Amino acid sequence: MALHGQTGTRIRERRMDRKIRQADLAQSVEISPSYLNLIEHNRRRIAGKLLAQIAKQLETTPEQLSRGADSTLLDQLRTAAAHMTVSVEIARVEELAGRYPGWTDLIAAQARRLSVLEERVQVLTDRMTYDPELAGSLHEVISAVTAIRSAASILVGGEKLDADWQGRFHRNIYDDSIRLAASSEALIRYLDAPEADGPVHFAPIDEVEAYLAKEGFHIEALEAGSDVAALMASANLRSGAAQSLLQSHLQAYRADVEAMPLTAFSKAAKAGGYDPMTLASQFDVDVAAVLRRLASLPTGADHPPMGLAVADASGALLLLKPVDGFAMPRAGAGCPLWPIYAAFTRQGQPIRAEATLPGPNGQRFLCYAIATNAGVPGFDAPLVLRATMLVLSDPPEGAQQKVEVGVACRICPRKACLARREPSAIM
Repeated sequence: MALHGQTGTRIRERRMDRKIRQADLAQSVEISPSYLNLIEHNRRRIAGKLLAQIAKQLETTPEQLSRGADSTLLDQLRTAAAHMTVSVEIARVEELAGRYPGWTDLIAAQARRLSVLEERVQVLTDRMTYDPELAGSLHEVISAVTAIRSAASILVGGEKLDADWQGRFHRNIYDDSIRLAASSEALIRYLDAPEADGPVHFAPIDEVEAYLAKEGFHIEALEAGSDVAALMASANLRSGAAQSLLQSHLQAYRADVEAMPLTAFSKAAKAGGYDPMTLASQFDVDVAAVLRRLASLPTGADHPPMGLAVADASGALLLLKPVDGFAMPRAGAGCPLWPIYAAFTRQGQPIRAEATLPGPNGQRFLCYAIATNAGVPGFDAPLVLRATMLVLSDPPEGAQQKVEVGVACRICPRKACLARREPSAIM
């Protein structure tokens, strides 16, 4: 039985799972059994203190009873089902999440782990096939081995050599062995995996986002006037590519701090209702910079949590700061209806839209997006577009444009979608 977002149904299912009699639960929260019966059959609304009391007796949270499972968790379960060949009861996924939250979290965690492992295998495969640094290192090793073998074969070939030539060949073998040792050590360092007790990041952007997530995407040292070089020295990123990406991000962050100082910007953002256009005009900066700056505000300072996505014109995500319920797939194509992609069709024009995920309790996000030229303008210069999107969860109902989005076509249940690229595996 699908729950369809009904609080009373969730209460009844949770109570029955825990083998609690209706009369006992009613007594524990000081209401009559008949009133509880009406609640469980969705004939009476419930919220506030009573909902909290019932949730406490059922050892769950009011949010779990009132809203059901988080939409992100449900999407993870649907994604896991879409990648399997076995038949599962997709229509009852919310019931599964509501009745067995522990098992649901386990399934989702295992699905995420499988996805990470598959991505690592693909990255390693591409690395072995296309990585020029790896190919160059292997060529250097093979070249040194071949030179040593050639010189050694002459020495053991039986031909009499005078002492001078023998010394030359011995010297060549020694020099080539030193070159081989250095090449082998460099190759081992390049292929060496990180320590087992730490996170594994095969893509440079993974390292950068892990560092930023650890800081909460709010770099306190830069806010206080610290130097980018000093911060880079303490970042301890593993790859040179990740260091380059982080340096670019920190330089942009530092420029945003100088143009929009934290104290003044934080006060103005609250006063202006976090409207990017108002802030851009007030601080005389472009809208994309305002979107980045809003996403860097500390959530502990009474600011709402805000997500951020940055993409290039190919649709590849260059940076992703998730927020509860919002995440976009980095591997594979996401939903093209997100405002960040629509911004590419309206260069320089800011877009504001309310994006709604599918489902009876589809989560809503207020999105601000804009695409700007990241290159150097010129008659013969290519147009290099970069789109930035700010995301706020559960916005108040407003008059902004509404758009129905999904995570990816393969796990999207929307039937009449003109943007669909492939059939849904859950329909």
